Amino acid sequence: MDNKDKAVKLAQQIANQQQDNSCCSAKSSCSYISQNPFLSLGIAVVSGFLLSRVLSGR
Repeated sequence: MDNKDKAVKLAQQIANQQQDNSCCSAKSSCSYISQNPFLSLGIAVVSGFLLSRVLSGR
C-alpha cells in the first residue's frame, strides 16, 4: 500500500467519524428541543432579534 492509498483510507475514516459525530449532535439537538420547546423557541427568537440588530448596521 503506497502513501496515496493510506491518505485516502485515512481521509475516509475521518469523514466517517465526522458524519457519526454530526448525526449524534443532530439527535441530541432534536431531543433537547422536544424536551424544552418553549425555551428553544425563546432562544431562536432572541437569537434572530440580536442577529437582525447586528446585521442592520445601526
